[in-house]
Amino acid sequence: MPLMGLIALALITFSLVWPQGEGDRSWGPFGHTPVQQTPEMKAKIQREKDAAQRRDEAAKKAVEVSSQMPEQAPQ
Repeated sequence: MPLMGLIALALITFSLVWPQGEGDRSWGPFGHTPVQQTPEMKAKIQREKDAAQRRDEAAKKAVEVSSQMPEQAPQ
């Protein structure tokens, strides 16, 4: 029984700090602002999303242009 009590106490303690691992701030003295929620990181993430969207659009245009080109037979 004492071992089960220690395991339960360990799990309860772990549950107090678990939200930090999911990207949310833990309450009270246990947590800190996650890196993903800082303004600098949010700006970086947005820049990466924008760059990925531009690459995706460029790839779609390249496929569209190549599909409109007439096929050339090898000689």
